Amino acid sequence: MTEQEILDFAEKFVGAIQSGDVDKVRACYAPDAKLWHNTDNVEQTVAQNMKVLDWFIQKLPDRKYRVLRREALRDGFVQQHVLEATLPDGARWTMSACVVVKMENGVITRLDEYIDSAEAKALQVLGR
Repeated sequence: MTEQEILDFAEKFVGAIQSGDVDKVRACYAPDAKLWHNTDNVEQTVAQNMKVLDWFIQKLPDRKYRVLRREALRDGFVQQHVLEATLPDGARWTMSACVVVKMENGVITRLDEYIDSAEAKALQVLGR
């Protein structure tokens, strides 16, 4: 993929997450893709990650990804962003994050997500 194709893919992927389009998000992943988070050091399958996305859609319906930086890599992209949402109690919430995405054949094969664990703690009261 060219640099522009990778950046366009990244835009489509983040847009699908933000809009809650689970089918579009799933289509961005290779069937055997792995997703890892620094807060638990566990690799998730795509199916497991889709359950988390479903939960996010329910609990944080107005989520927005404010992209601070996105750069194409030879085999994927890196993105720094702030996830912004309103919690069910009406409080505004933000979480800083960075993802390193590896791609093959136009789909994601691995996504490593680094999130601010202190900011993520606010979600624990929501059952996550």
